[in-house]
Amino acid sequence: MAKHHVSFTINGDPTEILCETHATLLDVLRDELELTGTKEGCSTGDCGACSVTVDGRLVCSCLMLGVEANGKAIGTVEGLAKGDKLHVLQEKFLEHHALQCGICTPGFLVASKALLEKNPDPTETEVRYWLAGNLCRCTGYDKIVRAVMDAATVMRGA
Repeated sequence: MAKHHVSFTINGDPTEILCETHATLLDVLRDELELTGTKEGCSTGDCGACSVTVDGRLVCSCLMLGVEANGKAIGTVEGLAKGDKLHVLQEKFLEHHALQCGICTPGFLVASKALLEKNPDPTETEVRYWLAGNLCRCTGYDKIVRAVMDAATVMRGA
């Protein structure tokens, strides 16, 4: 199987790999780069567990080929915290008990961050709409929505 040289930025760090043509970005992140925070849920783009940002746009990494990431800026859940300092979204997810098994949590965090970067003062309806592509089978969605709303308030400095 042919491999292609791919270079991109992951969470601000320049990265180069040899990537098989058929490997998804999810496969590259988990298997090649050992960034296992991004989860595989459905492999069909229906659950949002594998959500990452590509050039600031929210995408399901199971639906994108790794070679398509060439020259792009990729953001994963590992890029949220700064060392031991959790991102406010991570803090609020813990505070509001917005996680249980954890499979969906990285996708929700990445999607929530993408939302708040685009709209720092969303309504509850906007949060629910934005996160509609992320599925959770454990917590229900109310705690997640509350955590995002609370994080938005903190991030705005309100």
